[in-house]
Amino acid sequence: MPSYTFKQRLTLAVVPRLASLIIRCLGVTLRYEDVVDEGAEAGYDLPSPAIYTLWHRTLLTCAWRFRNRNIAILISESFDGELIARTVQRFGFVPIRGSSSRGGAPGLRNLERAYRAGQICAITADGPRGPLFVAKPGAAQLATLVGDGVRTFYVFPEWAWQLRSWDRFLIPKPFSRVLVTWPRKAPANTAAVQEAMDRSVALAETHLKR
Repeated sequence: MPSYTFKQRLTLAVVPRLASLIIRCLGVTLRYEDVVDEGAEAGYDLPSPAIYTLWHRTLLTCAWRFRNRNIAILISESFDGELIARTVQRFGFVPIRGSSSRGGAPGLRNLERAYRAGQICAITADGPRGPLFVAKPGAAQLATLVGDGVRTFYVFPEWAWQLRSWDRFLIPKPFSRVLVTWPRKAPANTAAVQEAMDRSVALAETHLKR
């Protein structure tokens, strides 16, 4: 168990509660719309287990859209990761601690156990520190371990505030339309996952121009 300062403990006691309240209030105003690529399927009701990847900047919009589905998600062991973990637990996610850098191997092993137990597993492709829109090997490594492919998606609000963080984190504006794009399933290699993730972004950009 990490040792936190008094200020950090106070932050952990307050911020996840406040963040979850804000997400709930904001989430009920959002209008989600699926954009499914040719030959692909929206992932909500596909059979488990499965592996999904998302971009780090979309965590907030994903938390509301995919709530209460018992999804195991790989989250950094950093203090910021602890804040995220405690927040997403309030929406029915199962945090698996680790990352593609520090603590990556234990995190992948725990995700593998979750997959083999029949759960959906999710990884932020470019987390926890980027660079932005660059897929790391974690999802492909997990897919190789379990003999599966990787399903990718992008959850993009039409109107949003964009933070100046490395991931250009997105906070959707109330009553925004939010596109959920679904490319075809990617085989278990990092280049294919990167291509599918790029496709998920391109689908959103193309749809918004219509």
